Amino acid sequence: MNDDEIVSALVELSRSGRARKRPRAKFTSYAGAHQYLKLYRLIRRFVPSGARVLDWGAAGGHFSYFLARAGYRAAGYSFHPFEFQSWLDDPDYEFTSGSEAEPVKLPYADASFDAVASIGVLEHVRQTGGNEAASLREIERVLRPGGVFVCYHFPNRASWIELAASLRRGQHHHPYRFVRADIERLTRDAGLELLHVERYALLPRNSLQHLPDALRTSRRFARAYDRADDVLGKLFGPICQNWCFVARKRAS
Repeated sequence: MNDDEIVSALVELSRSGRARKRPRAKFTSYAGAHQYLKLYRLIRRFVPSGARVLDWGAAGGHFSYFLARAGYRAAGYSFHPFEFQSWLDDPDYEFTSGSEAEPVKLPYADASFDAVASIGVLEHVRQTGGNEAASLREIERVLRPGGVFVCYHFPNRASWIELAASLRRGQHHHPYRFVRADIERLTRDAGLELLHVERYALLPRNSLQHLPDALRTSRRFARAYDRADDVLGKLFGPICQNWCFVARKRAS
């Protein structure tokens, strides 16, 4: 499946209710779901087809769904229950449950994966008793030499969306946010070589679930929203919502 087909399938799963609660807000509109197209392009650029990829913190399973449909050998790890078997429909998918009693250690042998992906996970590890540096060292351990770590939706400290959310009572925002120097330090200290880093997402996406149905189901609106986000993101990069980065384990 290509990326547009995968997004469409996830939107349909979400709107049908089969995707349960966790990924639904992100996939109830095409414009909201398009926030992951950049991620899909990053994965295809840096991770060869057929590679074994760990969805670290798989949660609702939408990224595992992408991996399975895009030709990767997917595995998932999460503190949350495996709740998406009914729609992932991949007999080769490997899911392992973790526990907050062991917030850092991964139950895999050294050099188990060609790639590990964090989709909105690394910034939360302190909330479960871990820390970013220890988690990255553990991820480096389970990567094969030359394997890559892909981090997406890593909150930008200067994000205007995060600032606005923090000023509204009851509005979700990230307690830990980062600057580029943090990314450089974390990857360097874990023995990873930083290959790619960028800020993205000036316009909000998850709140688009509240749009009228005609806009939520419009692919034309989603494409126009993407173009506006790209242009505005270039103009106002420092206050975009997120970072994404790719780092490689050194070949030994």
